[in-house]
This record gives sequence, C-alpha cells and structure tokens, in this order.
Amino acid sequence: MKRILIANDDGYQSPGLLALREALAPLGHIVIVAPASEKSACGHGMTLTRPLRFIKLDDDFYKLDDGTPTDCIYLSLHALYEEGFKPDLIVSGINIGSNMGEDVSYSGTASAAMEGVLHDIPSIAISQVLQDKNCFGFDFSLAKETIYNLAKKILENGFPLQKREFLNVNIPQISKEQCKGMKITELGIRLYGNDAHLHRNPRGEEYYWLGLHPLNWKERNQQESSDFNAIMNDYVSITPITLDFTARKSMQPLQDWITQ
Repeated sequence: MKRILIANDDGYQSPGLLALREALAPLGHIVIVAPASEKSACGHGMTLTRPLRFIKLDDDFYKLDDGTPTDCIYLSLHALYEEGFKPDLIVSGINIGSNMGEDVSYSGTASAAMEGVLHDIPSIAISQVLQDKNCFGFDFSLAKETIYNLAKKILENGFPLQKREFLNVNIPQISKEQCKGMKITELGIRLYGNDAHLHRNPRGEEYYWLGLHPLNWKERNQQESSDFNAIMNDYVSITPITLDFTARKSMQPLQDWITQ
C-alpha cells in the first residue's frame, strides 16, 4: 500500500485539509500532521527555540503543538516513519487561498512541499483560490478531482520532476464543469502594496495589523504563461518549482563587476 503524508498551514481543523484527506484516501495509507493553529505566510520556518509535541486526534491524524508546516514534515519523517518506510508522496493543502507568484516564498503550504523534496520525497502544494477565505461551504470538488488525478499518476508512473523540485498547484474558484483543463505555468510577478493598519488598544498603545493585498500581478515574460493568467482564464495552474535560488544569468555579470 502506498504511503501519503499530508500537512497544511491553515491548521488541523481546516476544511481544505479534510477535503484533501477525503480525496486521497482511495490511493493509500494517509497520515496527517498539521499545525495546531493557522500558520499562513510563515514561510519555510523551523522551530528551534522550544520543544514540539505531537497530539493525537485520531488514528494517523496528529496536530503539532505550535509547530510550523516545515516542522510537521520534518518531525513526521523522523518520528512517525521507520527507516526505509518513508512516504511515497507528500501533499500540502488544500490551502484556503492562492499561492501564486512570489507569494510562494511566504507560503507555509509551499514550504511543507519544499521540506518534502529536501528529503527526496515527491511533493505537491495545492491551493484553492477563493475571493472570501471564510467561504466554509465551498466543496473543493475541482481541487479534490485534480489532486486525486495528479497523485494517482505520480504513485503509478513516478514523479515527473528532478530532485529538489515540487509541484505548486492552484485551483480556480469555479465548478468542475467550468474548468477548461490544466496549464503548465511559470510564476507570475506578484505586485505588492502596503496593507498595514495602524490601531490603538484601550491603553492608547499603537499596534499594526497586516491585511491582505489585492491579487494584482503582471506577466514575467511576453507570452501569457503565468499561474495568474491560467487561473483568471479558468484553468488549473501547475507550476514546477525548483529550490535552486541561484541567479545563473547574473553570475558572469557579477564576476565581471567584481574584477573591474
């Protein structure tokens, strides 16, 4: 039986996490390890300054007390799996909200998949684009069908990417019938503003609350090949992400600059 490890950054009670478990259950043995609370935009953070504790909620379902998505994957691989019995696949999500463009660098959802491929395990991050993150009645049908098909293909035919690469999947907010298919995409350029709100508490002390930026973007290249473009045109976006951050086109110009 195939082994699938699931994590997320929205916390163990997220409807997206439960939808993901339901979608993948027919494909193998599922283990869930999720943060005890929402850890959105925590990036690839790992907890080094305090102890972490698995809290069992059900058979093969744990929350990690105050842990990050990266902690969930890292500790699961070391504590829940014996040597030689690692998962065949890691899936992070289904995130409530998009993870496109440079948002991937903030994303706890993407970071769980990053941690998976650091350990040479095929990994997928999947996110559901939603206009309203409080849309708890959303049924995730298109996301569930998509992740089932992708996971089944990987488990049967192997992972299509190289080492230290993972799949970043974004699902448009439409029905299965409205979806035009899948597109292989690149990360678009996310356009950021400043959405920091200044408030005062009852004692008159100032504090800031960070809000959400509008989903503004532009193409990285001339052709319309971005994840944003695919989503806006009712396609599922599938982006291969590499962990090699080297700016290779800048290496020789940098060498020339250093030696001037």
